[in-house]
Amino acid sequence: MSASRVLYLQSGGPTVVVNASAQGVIEAARQAGVSLCAARHGLTGLRRGELLDLDAVPRRQWQRLSTLPGTCFGSSREMLPPFDEAPDSWRQLRRVLAGAGIGTILLNGGNGSMETARRLTQLGQELDYPLQVIGIPKTIDNDLLGTHFSPGYPSAAKYLAASVRELALDLASLGPGRVQLLETMGRNAGWLAASCAAAALHPGEAPHLLLLPEVPYQPARLLDALDDCMRRHGHALLIVAEGLRHADGTLLAEQPYAPGSSFQQLGGAAQRVADYLIRQRGLHAHVAVADCMQRAARHLASALDLRLAQQAGRTALQWAQQGQSGIMVGLRQAATGAGWETVAVPLAEVGGAERLLPPAFIGADGFSVSPAFLDYLRPLLQGEVWPPFAAGLPVYPPLDWPPLRWQ
Repeated sequence: MSASRVLYLQSGGPTVVVNASAQGVIEAARQAGVSLCAARHGLTGLRRGELLDLDAVPRRQWQRLSTLPGTCFGSSREMLPPFDEAPDSWRQLRRVLAGAGIGTILLNGGNGSMETARRLTQLGQELDYPLQVIGIPKTIDNDLLGTHFSPGYPSAAKYLAASVRELALDLASLGPGRVQLLETMGRNAGWLAASCAAAALHPGEAPHLLLLPEVPYQPARLLDALDDCMRRHGHALLIVAEGLRHADGTLLAEQPYAPGSSFQQLGGAAQRVADYLIRQRGLHAHVAVADCMQRAARHLASALDLRLAQQAGRTALQWAQQGQSGIMVGLRQAATGAGWETVAVPLAEVGGAERLLPPAFIGADGFSVSPAFLDYLRPLLQGEVWPPFAAGLPVYPPLDWPPLRWQ
């Protein structure tokens, strides 16, 4: 069998627009007459040979993908170790790829997934198997290098900012003396926590204090800032990034993920901060955790995010048809200042690397963001594309993916 089939993989945590990228890939494959399959649950499914036949999927089904949260084919946290650490794993992947006639992999994921994509490009060199690999960016953390933003981030930011605007009104209505803390995702980068600042329409409005991973946590400074906020407003709304760290670089909190897993699961920082404020000031403090809701809120997706996620998927398939490999699809504003364009970014530059919130985007007090950050963020939040509703709620129909008979 010739290795002419394209494989699409979803990897890492879901976003509300990752399925829009999948729809873009399928749409471009249909237009080009390219045979396309997917792996159930990403790299884990590929290793097991659990492939899905996307050529057999009717148009009415794949055209609904952009309306769905989650990962439509399933994802996994599994990463591909270096060849010298797991040669048998690499050989098993080669057997599946060769058996299914796969010559191209389009991997949709974040920075860890882009490192796996880079290693997949080495399959041909190590195991004498020609393989094209192209990365499609995806992460709500917005920590991928080489792209103006990561698809998934604008929608998560939109959900958080909207939630904070509503939460601020709720908090203010309860009277003085209260502190509300909201914990956001984002891992080691403060992009999501910073996005909550878009909730404020005027200076001084909530959120009042942002605790970002890029700014070392200093309890004494926080108390001073909180006291000032309570004097001015009578209450305080704090945003706490899950990756908040002490001055020595250690995390305030992290959670066990799974035995034997190298994945570091964060969470619990806001409760640690709340416990400290209660002990020091005796205030009533309530903790809310946005958790997975910020990456699943399809009902409040950014229209720009959806459109460019789909464009990234289409572009990846088109570049594969042109013979390109070892690159990720980057997004950037067009040089003319109007519209967006795609740019090829070497996987070697993005795999395993993190883009943190730059100092120019952080306020001078360390508890806020700069006007430059809001200028960056606000265009990304624009537009709404509602999913279908029925009986007053969004409808997310189940999808059936036929298995690929390749063995």
